[in-house]
Amino acid sequence: MSKRPLIVNALTFSRLPIIFAWLGFALYEEYAGGFWPGFFAGTALFLSGITDLADGLLARRWNVVTPLGKMADPLMDKAVYVVVFPSLTWLVMHQPGGEWHSLVLLGFTILYTLRDLWVTFMRSVASLYGGDGAAMWLGKVRTALTFPTAGLIYAYVVFNAISPCWLERTLLVLCYISEAAMIGLNAFSFYSYTKAYAPYLKKALERKREI
Repeated sequence: MSKRPLIVNALTFSRLPIIFAWLGFALYEEYAGGFWPGFFAGTALFLSGITDLADGLLARRWNVVTPLGKMADPLMDKAVYVVVFPSLTWLVMHQPGGEWHSLVLLGFTILYTLRDLWVTFMRSVASLYGGDGAAMWLGKVRTALTFPTAGLIYAYVVFNAISPCWLERTLLVLCYISEAAMIGLNAFSFYSYTKAYAPYLKKALERKREI
């Protein structure tokens, strides 16, 4: 039996322990300070993004794309979002002058979560009628850009905690730009998935009326 599917699945599911490692180091850095906790946290966040990229590339290259992988990959992505963005909101709130930024991140997190819940619902409806539940290209772009956005926000948190300076202010501006862009991309992704799966939802509603 080939070990390739096991390798791909291991990469996919490793995202969850890696992101919890990020959370542990990030919280330790928040309370204890120091260079190394922040460095290890940043490394863990980077590795979680690498696993998201690597599992898909290897699955296609080795031709081991499976129904389990199609379901597990977005599940792990959602688990990362649930851990990372509420935690980043809390971390930013504890930074000097972070009240407004934390409110922006709160809205950002709520919109991200609602979009994922809606897409999961639409995929579930589509599966009742043989629809393909694979991620759309726009969803893949959104996921790919999510990790750099989270890394940028965390870099701002770390540098702001060490010594607020021009670099921290530059990172803050970049954070706001990235967050605004991702909110727009999130809204467009919501629209695209709704449009793609609307025929299946229509079938489900018509079937309900017939009953």
